[in-house]
Amino acid sequence: MSGEFNLIDKYFVGRQSQRKDVHLAAGDDCALVKAPANVQIAISTDTLVAGTHFLADANPAWVAHKALASNISDLAAMGATPAWVSFALTMPEPDEEWLAPFCDAFFELADYYGIQLIGGDTTKGPLCLTLTVQGFVPEDKALTRSGAKPGDWVYVTGNLGDAKAGLDVILDDSLRSRAGAEALERAHYLSSPRVLAGQALVGLASSAIDISDGLISDIKHILQRSQVGVSIDVSQLPISSELVQFLDDKISAQQYALASGEEYELCFTLPEQNRGSLQSALSHTGCKVTCIGQIRPNGTFELHDNNQPLDWDLSGFDHFK
Repeated sequence: MSGEFNLIDKYFVGRQSQRKDVHLAAGDDCALVKAPANVQIAISTDTLVAGTHFLADANPAWVAHKALASNISDLAAMGATPAWVSFALTMPEPDEEWLAPFCDAFFELADYYGIQLIGGDTTKGPLCLTLTVQGFVPEDKALTRSGAKPGDWVYVTGNLGDAKAGLDVILDDSLRSRAGAEALERAHYLSSPRVLAGQALVGLASSAIDISDGLISDIKHILQRSQVGVSIDVSQLPISSELVQFLDDKISAQQYALASGEEYELCFTLPEQNRGSLQSALSHTGCKVTCIGQIRPNGTFELHDNNQPLDWDLSGFDHFK
């Protein structure tokens, strides 16, 4: 296989779902799409770099899943419906043994969420993936980070901490013998974006964010944009049995749950008057939610364990540290 266009034709053209709202897709200078009436377009871009976000020798199918899922998760956090994606791929040399499983997994996940690939680029260089995913949300109904109010309750979807432990396994082969290691490694790469949950929270939640850099880091974005504080009860953090077995320590598991990035779960705030509607709204999503704290009127960040204050010095992921 040689040449950029041969690569595109073999692995990307004609593989994607065909959406009726795509009038012109990959193969021209631009894509042309038609959005439904009375919606706003949600757009998110993420870059994944080998050696930073995944190891160069990682399973390419898992890398594909992680790359697309992380973008879809941004749409989920705003209650948006995924629709289109563009993809720029930089790699040292065309590698069919890498591209074949990568593209199979990429299009499998795209098809699952009804996403069509509408364009992109390929070039030679260090392995790097940049995706821009687009979707739509009812006009003026998008979930944002700026709506939390004092008294709102703080919830998260799923379990927290698994992705961080999975990264430990990836980086240290000696940990693979521990109980739960295999499941945690899969959790690091194979997250499930909470699209249905995000859509169900539109009109109920006052704010939301996806947990990509760690709960501590990400909820602080809500606090800053909403100009509020928060109190979190670590005893309520949802933690998997695999994480507890792997760490063999409850406190460590709680700290992992607070600091773990790349979870792609949702953290959201809910007004008191909407709490009674939450479970019925989420009943079709197959997604559990857990209340972990409450929004406060000041700008402080408080951790406690059954009303006992904690002074843990934890932080999430920072790309430049």
